[in-house]
Amino acid sequence: MAGHSPLDHVVDHNTIELPWGQVIELPMIGPFQLTRYMVMEVIASVIVILIATFYSRQMRKNHVTKGILPNIIESLVYFVKDIIAVPAIGDHDAYKHLPFLLTTFFFVLVSNLMGMVPGGASSTGSIVVTGTLAFITFLTVYAAGSSQFGYIGFFKNLVPHLEVPGEMSLEKFGFKGSINIPGMMMWGLMFVIELLGLLIKHFVLAVRLFINMTAGHLVLAVILGFIIEASGNLFYLVTPASIFGAVLISCLELLVAFLQAYIFTFLSALFIGSVSHAH
Repeated sequence: MAGHSPLDHVVDHNTIELPWGQVIELPMIGPFQLTRYMVMEVIASVIVILIATFYSRQMRKNHVTKGILPNIIESLVYFVKDIIAVPAIGDHDAYKHLPFLLTTFFFVLVSNLMGMVPGGASSTGSIVVTGTLAFITFLTVYAAGSSQFGYIGFFKNLVPHLEVPGEMSLEKFGFKGSINIPGMMMWGLMFVIELLGLLIKHFVLAVRLFINMTAGHLVLAVILGFIIEASGNLFYLVTPASIFGAVLISCLELLVAFLQAYIFTFLSALFIGSVSHAH
């Protein structure tokens, strides 16, 4: 165990715990300390690259997919294409952004599943990792919008078309008379609201993934922590109950790993689709 507090199991460390109990101290790389989340990110990236390489080679060799693993990978690829990319972005632009969405889906999925491996950890349990993923999504969203409407046109397109009269009646708000509201002031207000909304959506995208992955592992660590705290005859009562509860939570975590990869990728596709079309 990395520590006696359950929180120690959901935070980053400069050590890696092997399944048989050995603890490896991670070295410094120049002025930077290598941590287990960094190692897990590298491992997840390598796995994603291997999956892409393996699948592309299988596609070149066989016109019809054969084997359990290739069929699983192909099912996930078509799931991202048909269930996420095309409905959220549209047929015209979906294929252009499909490589990004596939990379995001598989990286988040593999990173989530790494926490289910003994000695592993989910790097998506770090707000730095999820924040970086959300920032990359934001850059992709900006690139998608600017490619359609230009670098300045992207920001103009955030505001939907407004038909604001020079004089607006206040009677529908319960007041008498009218007030002159210049259309430019209304456009400026809408622009600020839409820009803040765009930034907040990507911030929430990072926080959602971080909280969901952290909460599950924290609950699992607390349940297993009951075994350590139990003593005497209570140990024989708490241990099987804790193990049974941990198994159930682990099954739920397996579902959450796939669900959060889907949600993160689907929201990313929605954000891309929202800026790819004129309002």
